[in-house]
Amino acid sequence: MGNPCVCALELLGVLVGSLAWFCSLATTLMPQWLTLSTELLPTESFEQGLWETCVVQEMGGLECRPYDSILGLTADIQMARILMCLCLSTSMLGLLVAVPGLSQIKSCPGEDGQCAKRALKIIAGVLCMVSGVLGLVPVSVAAHTTVVKFFDERVPEVIPRWEFGDAIFIGWVAGFLHVIAGVLLITSIPRSHRGQARFTQHHHRQEVRTIHSPARKHSEYV
Repeated sequence: MGNPCVCALELLGVLVGSLAWFCSLATTLMPQWLTLSTELLPTESFEQGLWETCVVQEMGGLECRPYDSILGLTADIQMARILMCLCLSTSMLGLLVAVPGLSQIKSCPGEDGQCAKRALKIIAGVLCMVSGVLGLVPVSVAAHTTVVKFFDERVPEVIPRWEFGDAIFIGWVAGFLHVIAGVLLITSIPRSHRGQARFTQHHHRQEVRTIHSPARKHSEYV
């Protein structure tokens, strides 16, 4: 039976990592990275994502159109696509590596198996944290670019400007959840059982020596 605290940290890390992966997937697919609404067309608003642009009408209509060409995309969108796909792949790999490293999974018996489980959890934690960084970079760059363009004094005030969409905030949440999941998985690693085994073996030898020492003295007197 494993340590309850270790099991709780492991399961919490996997659950948080899974939630972070779904949030990253939603961020990647959602067209609400940037939103734009104008006073000239109050009944319509525009949304821009990594894969398509959409026009939202006040009556509830939604019309989306994918980008015509990959070569025509801006460098920010191309970078965001690559990093978000890497984030999803790295996070999924981390979760797959973490599952056989859980203490409740009887996959690696023996002392060497416990060492392998600890190594798997370390790798999974590092992969989750790396995926968090990969997910935070594109949304942070998009947010920084939007803020710079929004407060650009060279652009007349009458021209509408892009603002943050829901995907930016979900991406930030996903990135931090990835990092938290990695920290939980690494924190759940117990101290080495090998050190405990050596201490127990050394303590047992000391007891054996203590038991045999009076017998030796008695034999000398005899």
